[in-house]
Amino acid sequence: MKPLFDWLDGMAERRARTLAQRSSRRSVLAGVGRMLVAGAFTLPVLPFDRTQHAHAAGGGGGGGAAGGAARKRTPVDTDCDYWRYCSVDGFLCSCCGGSATACPPGTEISKASWLGTCFNPADKKQYLVNYYDCCGRVSCNRCFCNTNHGDRPGYRLGVHNDINWCMASDSSVYHCTLSVVVAVA
Repeated sequence: MKPLFDWLDGMAERRARTLAQRSSRRSVLAGVGRMLVAGAFTLPVLPFDRTQHAHAAGGGGGGGAAGGAARKRTPVDTDCDYWRYCSVDGFLCSCCGGSATACPPGTEISKASWLGTCFNPADKKQYLVNYYDCCGRVSCNRCFCNTNHGDRPGYRLGVHNDINWCMASDSSVYHCTLSVVVAVA
């Protein structure tokens, strides 16, 4: 049995020495770095279980005290779950010194906008909501929402929210987004 172990030991030693002669520390670190970067892009693609989040938000069964409290809480105009933000993509002006329908001081409303149709659970009606960007100051960076219900591909500009809508205004600097209810759909 000892000759087998001597043979395996010798083979492992020869392979390790060959690898050490053909590669440098930098190339090994570069390879490890490539694997880490590839893993960072691959990991979000893997499936994972979101049922805990659904139950915590009141979307699942159970009917426990925490789930019941989550279901009874009504979202306000600074929550992404607020009904009029069903197609918003940006920072909410209601968190940035303005309101859901008025730009903060020092900004101006964009000349172009996108549309969404949102369901109001209070009166069980669909509403046409116009989303305007407020332009002229740096991004607010508070209350970011990206809900995208009914968002369409970029070739249909009137219903696509992934565009800097300030580009048609005097200043193309984006600050926050308004959600103006236009009419009952």
